Amino acid sequence: MPVTSTSDTLTGQAATLPPALDAELIERATAHLRAADPVLARAIDAAGPCRLGRAPDLFAALVDAIISQQLSIKAAATILDRLKALYAPAPFPAPADLLATPDERLRAAGCSRAKVVSLKDLCARLAGGTLDLEPLRRLPDDEVVRALVAVKGIGRWTAEMVLIFALGRPDVWPVDDLGLVSAVQGLYALPARPARPALLALGERWRPYRTVASWYLWQSRRLVLGRSW
Repeated sequence: MPVTSTSDTLTGQAATLPPALDAELIERATAHLRAADPVLARAIDAAGPCRLGRAPDLFAALVDAIISQQLSIKAAATILDRLKALYAPAPFPAPADLLATPDERLRAAGCSRAKVVSLKDLCARLAGGTLDLEPLRRLPDDEVVRALVAVKGIGRWTAEMVLIFALGRPDVWPVDDLGLVSAVQGLYALPARPARPALLALGERWRPYRTVASWYLWQSRRLVLGRSW
């Protein structure tokens, strides 16, 4: 049976996608969010200009997202630095190099057993041609998620982080992110953490710029905790 790769889902014409986030679009998004939500407007004032950028290397962004699962930013950054140090002086490992690395070396760098399995499965799919990352840039958000969650250990949250931080998609609303849930509870003075349906309803007022709203919510949480990003 022939192998079907991600690129086989494309018809030769790029899907109709909204423009990726850039400085001009972020400025428009911020103005929209201010007008749509006075509570979020206060978070925007406190955090200052949105500093969302795009990671150019999709493989590196995926590795980062896998490592970041259920970890603090600081802990994830430490593990990522240790992993990259295994391949110095190269700035980042190629998929084939990571695939060839013994599991125990990745575990010694701080990767959990589950994350080693996920990283190896990602690299095996890239090496075998069942996953091609570059065509993801031309796929709609839901199709990007569908392609990525086929990798062991990658769920919707991980795929959404790639959509936000690597592909610059403007309207991603990662309601399963615990930091966002806590940020919404604090910013809107809710007595308990909001459930998924309430979060989805709240996000409707921010369309089509829920990615930028998410960034400001993360910032509001970090400001409360006395952290910067």
